[in-house]
Amino acid sequence: MFRMIRYLEGHGYRNRVYFYDVYGGDHRYYESIVRDYYDFHGPVANVESGMEDAHCVVATAWQSAYPIFNSHCAGKRFYFIQDYEPDFYPAGTSRLLAENSYRMGFHGISIGRCFAERLQHEFGMAVEAFTYGCDTSKYWRSETRRSGIVFYARRETERRGFELGIMSIELFAKRHPDIEIHIYGDKIGKMPFAFHDHGRISPSEINAIYNRCYAGMSLSFTNVSLVALEMLAAGCIPVVNDTVDVRTDLSNDFARYTPPYPHALASALESVVVDPDFESLSATAAGSVKGISWDDAGAKVDQILRRVFVHDSTSPKDVVETEEACTSGRVRG
Repeated sequence: MFRMIRYLEGHGYRNRVYFYDVYGGDHRYYESIVRDYYDFHGPVANVESGMEDAHCVVATAWQSAYPIFNSHCAGKRFYFIQDYEPDFYPAGTSRLLAENSYRMGFHGISIGRCFAERLQHEFGMAVEAFTYGCDTSKYWRSETRRSGIVFYARRETERRGFELGIMSIELFAKRHPDIEIHIYGDKIGKMPFAFHDHGRISPSEINAIYNRCYAGMSLSFTNVSLVALEMLAAGCIPVVNDTVDVRTDLSNDFARYTPPYPHALASALESVVVDPDFESLSATAAGSVKGISWDDAGAKVDQILRRVFVHDSTSPKDVVETEEACTSGRVRG
């Protein structure tokens, strides 16, 4: 989301970020993250104080769609769709409320194509998609000696298949006790195999780990994770669970699409580690994503916003508002 905000800011938009927090968190704390970590310099406010008029008002999660729908501020309503959020929940109220956010008449802007058709057919939503980018300034291949594998682990994020990943890594460790195992994302604690427990680390630290590893495992049971492209950029071959959704937005000859079973995933990791031509494979894989840029994604989002609100007579002529986060922004030029 903030990648897109930065791009729009550099192309004539004035942006405001609004937080919507049903848990009553410390707004000043969240604002400090937006400024210090995401380097956002525009206004940051609480949506409950009201939103100003804008060209575009953008929901970025299903929860924020509701205050945007009910707000009296002027501006064409957009929905920045980063996943199919009803799948985050079992059958019940939260799932229903997430689904209903797609029925509010917002214009959808979807990262990737895997859910665009579903939203159009099931909810009658107008949706346009843009393709994933990859930050090759942070993730790149170095000529270092490789000695391990890596797993991106998110214990509390169900769609990331944490337990499946751990079972697969345990099988791999029994077959290859000589290969280092790196796990990052969450601190894991004690496991029945030796590994480096990195927890949450910076992009530069992640890239250094990728460049120590032959292969990495990135699981996702909704849309594909950005991690797979970032591994490729570093010449670390990603092993991903094979689903239609993952293949839709990760079409790459070097990714190892694998049935989501522990033995199959462990074997896929093993096949990379024992590849006698790994150096050539790694270099070619890194080259396959060199032309993928977040600027291309930003340009597509810019194009959608401009085209849609220019043809919407209710838009005021002067921002993009984002809510979380809603975002609001006003375009100049």
